[in-house]
Amino acid sequence: MRRRSLAASALALSALASSWMPARAQAPAGQPIEIQFWHGLTPPAGPQLEQIAADFNASQSRYKVVPSFRGSYAETVVAAIAAFRANTAPHIVQMFEVGTGTMMTAGRAVKPLHEMLAETGVAIDTRDFIGPVAGYYSTADGRLMAMPFNSSTAIAFYNKDMFQRAGLDVNTFPQTWEGVEQAAVKLKAAGIACPMTSSWPSWVMVEELLAIHDVPLASRANGFEGLNTELNLTNPLMVKHLENLVRWQKDGLFRYGGRDSTADPIFPAGECAITFGSSGLRGRIEREARFQWGAAMLPFYEGTSPHNSIIGGAALWSMNRGPNNTRSTEEWRGVAEFFRYATSPAVMAKWHQDTGYVPVTRAAYELSRSQNYYARNPGADVPIEQMLRGGEPTPNSRGIRLGGFIEIRNIIQEEMERAFQGGQNAQQSLANMNTRGNQVLRNFERTNRNN
Repeated sequence: MRRRSLAASALALSALASSWMPARAQAPAGQPIEIQFWHGLTPPAGPQLEQIAADFNASQSRYKVVPSFRGSYAETVVAAIAAFRANTAPHIVQMFEVGTGTMMTAGRAVKPLHEMLAETGVAIDTRDFIGPVAGYYSTADGRLMAMPFNSSTAIAFYNKDMFQRAGLDVNTFPQTWEGVEQAAVKLKAAGIACPMTSSWPSWVMVEELLAIHDVPLASRANGFEGLNTELNLTNPLMVKHLENLVRWQKDGLFRYGGRDSTADPIFPAGECAITFGSSGLRGRIEREARFQWGAAMLPFYEGTSPHNSIIGGAALWSMNRGPNNTRSTEEWRGVAEFFRYATSPAVMAKWHQDTGYVPVTRAAYELSRSQNYYARNPGADVPIEQMLRGGEPTPNSRGIRLGGFIEIRNIIQEEMERAFQGGQNAQQSLANMNTRGNQVLRNFERTNRNN
């Protein structure tokens, strides 16, 4: 029921936004202007994010950012939509990347970043954002709609102690999936019960896989060119990979760890030799792992010239209060000033180094390099190098801009689970993903076509 309510709430956002009427808000006299900020980050990243807000508040007295954890990303989305309907939406909501298509069509519910900066005069050099990050949250003509912040990409982490036990090179992770399979066989033979697992199965094993191999997940440049899209999940690459995953699980080489981030604790606990997950997992591994470990780029199939991986994580979206309430210029200026502070080189570099999320600006990346962070932390630059691999992103590796993709990702995971459980083969699973996912796309298209 919760997933149905999420989809229904997301579809309702544009309809509500279309009834928007301006009603100027007033700030309390003699007090800092409060900026409500809802996020979906659990510890340790959540408290680190809230510390950035506290540091911003301490740096000036005009504005006060009030961060509030609202549950998972999906739960935060539902809460923000409900608040918008009640004219109590926060100034800022942290929206994960799969909600971008929905937010792009949300009309006056959203205050576009480029519009807010122009109106408030707050200067942020948006050209400094790393290309694959900025492109994900930009309009077709390059205008940023949201503030990139905790962006990540999926990479591989591996247990060097287990690699050594299996006679594998501890300093080299296999570049190809064929090589990963061979390594998993050796790990199993060495008595390791879980050679590999993965978090975020849809993101890593479907979305990233297709981007790296330059294969479309959907038509119309993965949705960047319009609403009338069709999924392309029955392509030969996807059939091959899902068949491999099912076979690997049956042979004891792969452990399905659950949906979304459920499998995150498995690797730092020392249960599996390899995991594929968010680069943002690095901070947790550093704190919890009691073994030597390494980081590497995601593998690709032999015969492939790999392209860039796509981003995950989230961006910061600015929202009007509700269908009948907008914000004062001073409130928007406070939001913009917080965005400028949070993405300043020193703050962004520290966030990147503390969490494993990528530095979303070139300045923060260069600052980290000048501080010898990458020399002292081998592998910490893997996510950035992977995102910049292969030159400019292609229409298939730029990202995903599908309405209702939150629901589609759940469908992908459900159908993958049925294959892992033996209820259907890989081709049937992928066909079901296409059929069910396309219905979500059509529902979203009908709701938003004229908005």
